[in-house]
Amino acid sequence: IKKVLLEMEYQKNSYEEKAKESLQKVLEEKMNAEQQLQSTQRSLALAEQKCEEWRSQYKALKEDWRTLGTQHRELESQLHVLQSKLQGADSRDLQMNQALRFLENEHQELQAKIERLQGDRDLCSSDTQDLQDQLKRSEEEKLALVTRVQQLQSLLQNQSLQLQEQEKLLTKKGQQIYYHKF
Repeated sequence: IKKVLLEMEYQKNSYEEKAKESLQKVLEEKMNAEQQLQSTQRSLALAEQKCEEWRSQYKALKEDWRTLGTQHRELESQLHVLQSKLQGADSRDLQMNQALRFLENEHQELQAKIERLQGDRDLCSSDTQDLQDQLKRSEEEKLALVTRVQQLQSLLQNQSLQLQEQEKLLTKKGQQIYYHKF
């Protein structure tokens, strides 16, 4: 009976040691998974912040684009007015010719402004497209990070379930060994 009790005690100690090692390993894996989850959540927060910055820049550029469009239409309207004035001024005297030269200079300045505005508009259009592309990439990164967070959360849940099952199994084995002694 002593040999049997010693053998059972040895087996109990062996099981407990193995269980402790398994628990330690699961706890380490759980800690690693939690660290990865925290890191991924920080990355997700940064990506969302970046996404929001791009969105606000995109809105600002869109508003600038609208303003430039309005200015362009106003300048074109002014240009048409000046052209009609120029056409009527051809039949006037020297004083009117001086006014005509003044208007021609003003017309050239307006035309240069229009060209600059068109160049600005083209540049803004290119910038807007770049921002849209960057916003799209940021949103894709955000989706990838959200998926990764969900995977890590699922892994954590699975590991918690495994840990609970191993604790139940250890409790049962400990009770069985205890009952076998008596």
